[in-house]
Amino acid sequence: MRTGISIVVTASDKARLEALVAARGSPQKHVWRARIILLTGDSLGTAAIMAATGKSKTCVWRWQERFMAEGVDGLLRDKTRPPGIAPLATSLVDKVVALTLEPPAHEATHWTVRAMAKAVGIAASSVVKIWHDHGLAPHRWRSFKLSNDKAFAEKLHDVVGLYVSPPVHAIVLSVDEKSQIQALDRTQPGLPLKRGRGATMTHDYKRNGTTTLFAALNILDGSVIGRNMQRHRHQEFIRFLNAIEAEMPADKAIHVILDNYATHKQPKVRAWLARHPRWTFHFVPTSCSWLNAVEGFFAKLTRRRLKNGIFHSVVDLQAAINRFIDEHNQEPRPFVWRADPHDIIAAVRRGHQTLESIH
Repeated sequence: MRTGISIVVTASDKARLEALVAARGSPQKHVWRARIILLTGDSLGTAAIMAATGKSKTCVWRWQERFMAEGVDGLLRDKTRPPGIAPLATSLVDKVVALTLEPPAHEATHWTVRAMAKAVGIAASSVVKIWHDHGLAPHRWRSFKLSNDKAFAEKLHDVVGLYVSPPVHAIVLSVDEKSQIQALDRTQPGLPLKRGRGATMTHDYKRNGTTTLFAALNILDGSVIGRNMQRHRHQEFIRFLNAIEAEMPADKAIHVILDNYATHKQPKVRAWLARHPRWTFHFVPTSCSWLNAVEGFFAKLTRRRLKNGIFHSVVDLQAAINRFIDEHNQEPRPFVWRADPHDIIAAVRRGHQTLESIH
């Protein structure tokens, strides 16, 4: 026990300290501070407290003095300390933000951390903090495309209506083609995945030809009809329509959602459509391929099977695509549309207004 001081631990203080030590959620720094005071209340000397808590003499004395001055509450907070490095001036922060929002003077499309730090004369870590605090990420870009279709709202409501409330006694299909799928083979064998290292493949490749996948996604049950063809002209498209016609129940109307690719509007395709009155084409607005549900299936196919695939021939590629479609159709899921078309229309209008204000 230190001489010349008097530390009194009342019953209420002892109860609070013991509860603090026993609580599983207590921060460890609060626990060992409480133990120092409890041991002090048990009349243990400084050396014994140091041995029991593993803290230094100055640390034990500091928290004894804090308890004497402020009680238990004083153990639960740290005194504020001045920062080791003075904060950046507001004018300097504003300068970094202003420069970031403008293109750099040197030949670059955007600012980097080091370039900004050099231009302003501060540490790179300070630039990182300023950008983080202001939500700035000059290295990130998002692509976009606004539709200029004059009938945008009408077509949007038409397509979304088919997704949300399909007609009775009808089948709704989302149809498109994924063209120029390359059968790529690598120039050298890659290494397999193992613990601590990802799989590898060569950066260069050998082209073994291409194929085009025509696909129709059934909105109601999520199943996919797919056909691989060498080209994607109107002749192949009509062959695909005939394949769909052969698989669909004869007593059902068929509504097809399509993009504005010229093949879909070719005169012979229109003639085929006239000969099949139960078919109705619904075209999405221009520059709105995201509105076509089958694009989601194409993205899944690319991500899971094509991107890292190795194909020795077009036949090998087509077989892999067919197997993927078969696996998908074993457990299909109905397509569910969730976005509000009014929100989409409002966003497109805001986009056009922003572009007009810039230009």
